[in-house]
Amino acid sequence: MKRVLIVAGSDSGGGAGIQADLKTVSALGAWGSTAITALTAQNTLGVRGVHAVPAEFVAAQIAAILEDIGADAVKTGMLFTADIAACVAEAVAGASSVVVDPVMVAKDGTRLLDDAAAAVVRERLLPIAALVTPNIPEAEALSGAPVRGIEGMEEAGRAICRLGARAVLVKGGHGSGEIVTDVLVEGDMVTHFSHRRLATRNTHGTGCTLSAAIAALLARGRGLAAAIAEARAYVRLAMAAAPGIGGGHGPLEHLAALRRDAERHTVIAALEDAFHALSALPFAQLIPEVQSNFAYALPLAEEPGDVAAFPGRIVRVGDGIAIAHGPAFGASRHCARIVLTAMRRDPEHRASLNIRYGKDVIASARGAGLACASFDRSAEPPDVRDCEGSTLEWGTDLVLARESGIPDAIYDTGGPGKEPMVRVLGRTPAEIVAKIGRILGVR
Repeated sequence: MKRVLIVAGSDSGGGAGIQADLKTVSALGAWGSTAITALTAQNTLGVRGVHAVPAEFVAAQIAAILEDIGADAVKTGMLFTADIAACVAEAVAGASSVVVDPVMVAKDGTRLLDDAAAAVVRERLLPIAALVTPNIPEAEALSGAPVRGIEGMEEAGRAICRLGARAVLVKGGHGSGEIVTDVLVEGDMVTHFSHRRLATRNTHGTGCTLSAAIAALLARGRGLAAAIAEARAYVRLAMAAAPGIGGGHGPLEHLAALRRDAERHTVIAALEDAFHALSALPFAQLIPEVQSNFAYALPLAEEPGDVAAFPGRIVRVGDGIAIAHGPAFGASRHCARIVLTAMRRDPEHRASLNIRYGKDVIASARGAGLACASFDRSAEPPDVRDCEGSTLEWGTDLVLARESGIPDAIYDTGGPGKEPMVRVLGRTPAEIVAKIGRILGVR
């Protein structure tokens, strides 16, 4: 097992610092050892006090770990004082893959690195760093210049690299706008990582978690850009799954990825059970010309690979139905887009099944008390029409934006070269099978 030495402060609330780092490293499959630099009395509302660990004892902790357990990567966080920063720089100077998170200020404004310590970080720690991960205020402090926009982030990254760091990731979370962009500067190469901003108060420990995740992935052999991309996805999922603890900036759910992966078998089994249930119904009469597919997403799914469906689709064979292969993740991007669009409105609506369109089908659905809504393909913008597969996402989002809730079915009457279609939506495959039964008049 790969080993990560975490040099950071303790967060009594468990959301940041050593506590967040250990959970992150463990969740990503590495062994975490620690050297604690300071104790904090804090919760989600703020920091009430800081008690620094004597620098010589910080050094003793590091020495004990390196002499016996060793480290494939080192992550540094809160260092607090100049003495601690200096002893840490000396103690880890020979390590490879040193990830420096230059923690300076807590969410409530409490200073976690004084000016003398910041100078030591610049002069002694950055020159041995494989990666530095400042947010925008920290990048301004380290570079000595204001940071404005993406170009300013790039310039700050270059300035910090000139202080000796091999690479700098300037994080854009403190910026404005719907899209968050992090900027990696590595020599002459600049890479942007972007995602849609999550509307959440649960952001406590995001910086600690990201740097710890990168360190764990570097220890496991990932390249720098790949480690950053995977770590960002891990943090985003942890934010989305946050437990909502406390009255202030809440902590993340650091085990969210493990919990979601544990659901993979459940998702596949639910689709298999749903197919067998459909086989017991006269479902073949609802199969469209392009055949049907049944999709079910993992909790908190964000991309098509998080959505399972049937490779080869569900086909009509005589009066029955058949499949070529059991359900698999990533098997249908079209179905996945519908489910993911619905989940953006209501994360509990994770399933979808397409059936043939017909006035008789819509009449049966409405007669059974199902809510049906439609969109007109002829109204789609040219950029949507020209992008293969975008119509379903556009149409689904258009309907959901005007509806007060998620309808049971969304349909369209087709277009040039496009078969009319009905998409039945639900929370689970079993719920969709029940709706199909109602459409067919089977109770």
